[in-house]
Amino acid sequence: MKTSIAEALKRLPGPATAQYPEGAPSVAMMSGGTMTLKVFTPGTNAGGRDRQLPHDQDELYLIHSGTGEIIIGDQRFSATAGDAFFVAAGVTHRFENFGKDFVTWVVFYGPTGGEK
Repeated sequence: MKTSIAEALKRLPGPATAQYPEGAPSVAMMSGGTMTLKVFTPGTNAGGRDRQLPHDQDELYLIHSGTGEIIIGDQRFSATAGDAFFVAAGVTHRFENFGKDFVTWVVFYGPTGGEK
């Protein structure tokens, strides 16, 4: 199976939801077992805010392009292309200070509640 950022960007924004009436800023590009690979572009959100909520699974963010910051729990990190971040299931997190060019892969995996 193969996918690309270019293919994902053609599909964004995704369908409108209650949380994202302007269209979802992420799209699933492949999955297998408990793993889902998405591309997330928070700069497409109305008002330029990352409105995501904690997730049920562990996740990895692999920053593809742009710069910003990620807040994970009570820690703040700079985020730029080539960086990777782990967020455990249920942990509050969000991106801030990013531009419209900010794009990240997101890998959700493992059981609900995260791996122990």
